Amino acid sequence: MRAVVQRSREASVTVGGETVGEIAKGLVVLLGVTHDDTEKDAAFLADKIANLRIYEDESGKMNLSLLDVGGDILSVSQFTLYGDCRKGRRPNYMAAAKPDYANTLYEVFNSLLREKGIKVETGRFGAMMDVSLINDGPVTLIIDSHA
Repeated sequence: MRAVVQRSREASVTVGGETVGEIAKGLVVLLGVTHDDTEKDAAFLADKIANLRIYEDESGKMNLSLLDVGGDILSVSQFTLYGDCRKGRRPNYMAAAKPDYANTLYEVFNSLLREKGIKVETGRFGAMMDVSLINDGPVTLIIDSHA
């Protein structure tokens, strides 16, 4: 699994003009699933993201996690994270998992975060979505469960 994690002051996702998920302070997580991912990968990423120390403490150092600051997560499924752009000009998405499998692991990932006490808002799997955020910092990280 691959995640792009963006620290945000606020974020929302809309589908067809309807807001389907929104958060205040927290993280926007774009999540991609590949063929050989398992629930173990989902657990690894959920734990890593919940505990990343990317918020400033009273000294201004990044020592606090999302759990420490009580932030939320806006989780958006993003198959294009597995787009291969090495050849030609059109990305190849063969490494992205099939939709049914990807959606199952995406839901497992979100459930694991909720079990940690994190409020998780989501987009709508498979839909064309507009994601808006105010990137705080900016802080943007890429995490891969296979790396």
